[in-house]
Amino acid sequence: MPGRPLWQGHLKLSLVTCPVALYTATTASAHVSFHLINPDTNNRIRMVPTDPDAGPVERADLIKGYEVSKDEYVLFTEADFDKVRLDSTRTIGIDRFVDVEDIDRLYWDAPFYVVPEKGVGVEAFVVIRDAMKSAGKIAIGSLVLRGRERQLALEVRDKGLIAWSLRPHDEVRAADDYFDDIPVVKADKDMVEIAGRIIAQKEAPFDPSEFVDRYDDALRAMIKAKQKGGKGLVAAPEPDDTNVIDLMAALRNSLRGSPSSPVKKKASSKAGAKKTAKPGAGKKTSTGKAA
Repeated sequence: MPGRPLWQGHLKLSLVTCPVALYTATTASAHVSFHLINPDTNNRIRMVPTDPDAGPVERADLIKGYEVSKDEYVLFTEADFDKVRLDSTRTIGIDRFVDVEDIDRLYWDAPFYVVPEKGVGVEAFVVIRDAMKSAGKIAIGSLVLRGRERQLALEVRDKGLIAWSLRPHDEVRAADDYFDDIPVVKADKDMVEIAGRIIAQKEAPFDPSEFVDRYDDALRAMIKAKQKGGKGLVAAPEPDDTNVIDLMAALRNSLRGSPSSPVKKKASSKAGAKKTAKPGAGKKTSTGKAA
């Protein structure tokens, strides 16, 4: 069963309005998380709000302040925030419709499930949903969420809607600032053809169930090892960069599915000698006492 909704309000298309609730569509609760520990006492460190003059204070007694100049603040209470009420505070107003291809993937951010509240509003929700599905468009709206007004992209998903928060334009950095300095290099036509065949060999349906956080799994394995008083895990070595000399050999070996297969070309034998010169190079062990 879903937990408590993140937000409750209304979805509005022109004069059609219905009550809806937003639920976070993703979770990170399964990831390994750590606390800060004092190694001298093995005690967990507690972060206590502290006034430099008055000492420790209760977090519930604190208010927020915006710094307008050095050590000068405009203070805000929760009542002040309640007074800043845009129409998007309690309503997702659909402003326009676009094609999904019109939204650069850099702007897509966090997904939320949009679910109709039980009651008479369900029919209005279904009308909006089915009209969007028939048009094949993405709805653009806005919503005040977690202290910020966010643009939303809404799309039909099964019996409900998915609302994607969109990053503001000024938060997305221009790609040219990073890509313009990449040198212009003419790739060898034969190498590109072989790389294309490797891509064709690796084509497969998208299956997110196959995606696992191997770093998270390795941390869990290390936690178990430390609990038993054992040593840490062996670190994986860094791969060697593929240089121009052995690039063709690496491509051909990859195409055969055997990176270590011998190749007759002289350049390939040099690459093989380079790879076997330091067996086990880069491997380190991590040790630690039991928690």
